[in-house]
Amino acid sequence: MTHANGTRDGGQVADVTALRPGAHAVVVGGGLAGVSSALALADAGVRVTLLEGRPRLGGLAFSFRRGDLTVDNGQHVYLRCCTAYRWLLDRIDGAALAPVQDRLDVPVLDLARPEGRRLGRLRRDALPVPLHLGRSLATYPHLSLTERAGVGRAALALKGLDLADPALDTQDFGSWLTAHGQSARAVEALWDLVGVATLNAVARDASLGLAAMVFKTGLLSDPGAADIGWAHVPLGELHDRLARRALDSAGVRTEVRTRVTSLHVNENGGWSVQVPDETLDADAVVLAVPQREAHDLLPDGALDAPENLLEIGTAPILNIHVIYDRKVLAAPFLTALGTPVQWVFDRTEASGLKEGQYLALSQSTAQHEIDEPVATLRERYLPELERLLPRSRGAEVTDFFVTRERTATFAPAPGVGRLRPGARTKAPGLYLAGAWTATGWPATMESAVRSGVGAAGAALGALGRSRGLLPDFFEEAA
Repeated sequence: MTHANGTRDGGQVADVTALRPGAHAVVVGGGLAGVSSALALADAGVRVTLLEGRPRLGGLAFSFRRGDLTVDNGQHVYLRCCTAYRWLLDRIDGAALAPVQDRLDVPVLDLARPEGRRLGRLRRDALPVPLHLGRSLATYPHLSLTERAGVGRAALALKGLDLADPALDTQDFGSWLTAHGQSARAVEALWDLVGVATLNAVARDASLGLAAMVFKTGLLSDPGAADIGWAHVPLGELHDRLARRALDSAGVRTEVRTRVTSLHVNENGGWSVQVPDETLDADAVVLAVPQREAHDLLPDGALDAPENLLEIGTAPILNIHVIYDRKVLAAPFLTALGTPVQWVFDRTEASGLKEGQYLALSQSTAQHEIDEPVATLRERYLPELERLLPRSRGAEVTDFFVTRERTATFAPAPGVGRLRPGARTKAPGLYLAGAWTATGWPATMESAVRSGVGAAGAALGALGRSRGLLPDFFEEAA
């Protein structure tokens, strides 16, 4: 663990920031990590300035206008076990706008089966772990009886893994599943069904450590841990409007369209943060930006191996938006097998659509499609939706468009764990936040919020402020 005080020339350097009343912190980046960090710091009595280069807050979970509609860049969900993101929703008074299912229930349609026999469900009962999923697994029609039994044995083996073991990060999840008797069909119809959506990687490309964390926390910790929540309003309503209102109420100065060009230690031992036409002096700085941007802003010596940040790969997510002239999907969402379609969500009410139905397809692991023309994607996916949703066969498509997040997440490949830095740097008063930092979670909204609060906690310690107001999920950042 590297402490903020650090050493120089073999001697202890006093952290003068801890001696200053009325401390000022600058948070660079207005995504979920930055917003969370700014709120946690402000709640502890620190004066905070939040700087965001875009014209809005929310990072990669945002909305935009398309005609009369408000459209999310992509479908984002969270789970009941995502205590950090749920804290943020509560903190910005947005929890009621992004409710969680009463009980996990995921419709799974397999297009390889005849119509009328395609539907399976992954749902839980009100029983203790692991019995809460027992009936669902026992009756899951997309696996054979032998495969279902094998899944249960693999789940118990997964539950026994020690998430603190660094060796898990060096292995891939796919090889582990094969070694534990999982067929290709079991991987496709169950493990990847969950893993692709949460990790943005298929099992063979995912770190066993991150995959084990997802399945142990989401499915094998608490009966309700995997219940799914999602925004019933545009994401911008939560992550921009309500977040900005909460920041304003906390006394945070928020500046959008303000990109940081450099930062350096000033003559007083604090930090100077340069933006166009202004230099801000700060006692602490939280860099809550993507890893490549953080690398470019970090001063020399802040990390032992800053090049590691450039080795953290990225993975895309493709989002396909289809508006029909009538209702074609009765459920709020579904997921599918035997088709390129992964997850389909009904965004009609959230977008403000008055007539017809608006469906959003979230396509993770989209490396081979992310740059394909809209016309090509239309030719591929509209027939697939007709196969999946019989009611769509006579419906008119009134709009079809695509949003692309080419660097939606960091790639959770084996070995990525050693590349992810903790919140503390070797530069006193400088901290890192972002879903890509060492939170133990994959690149999710949960990881982003955890990182922001973790960085705030590390900064508060150096500033001599109490961390008693930090939320319950907070753990000391490395």
